[in-house]
Amino acid sequence: MRKLKNLIVLTAAAVLTALTLTACAGSGNGSKEIDVTKTADDLNSSVITSDTLTETKSEMLGSIYFFEDGQVEKSKVYMSGNATADEIVVVQCKDEDAAKKAGELLNTRVKNQKDLFSTYNADEAAKLDKAIVKTSGKYAVLCVCDDYDKAESILKDAGF
Repeated sequence: MRKLKNLIVLTAAAVLTALTLTACAGSGNGSKEIDVTKTADDLNSSVITSDTLTETKSEMLGSIYFFEDGQVEKSKVYMSGNATADEIVVVQCKDEDAAKKAGELLNTRVKNQKDLFSTYNADEAAKLDKAIVKTSGKYAVLCVCDDYDKAESILKDAGF
């Protein structure tokens, strides 16, 4: 009887330990540090083939994406200067709520750009149908590019 009792206690302890480790692992994705600069640079050098993008100054983010003051702590943005829809935005926000809001604003940007491009360049408007907008923890990304499979791979490796 005593052996059975000890076995039950050990089994219960093992189950509780496993559940605790699983719960901790589930929250890890949102707290992973993402290298904003490296991610944006990797995307720019690997998934844009039809244009050369120009880095956009962080002071411009509010007027382009309507991010609120203090919402974005770090960013790297590349935009087209040649009337293509290609665009890369990687931002680190102050917290997860700010990143979710940034993701919503990036989706709005995609919609607005699609509306604009559909009036004069159907091919570029079609690129926007595949636009990647993701958030992970306190990070958000937008990628409009030529090679979406490669972009997804880069973003997965980065932590998105």
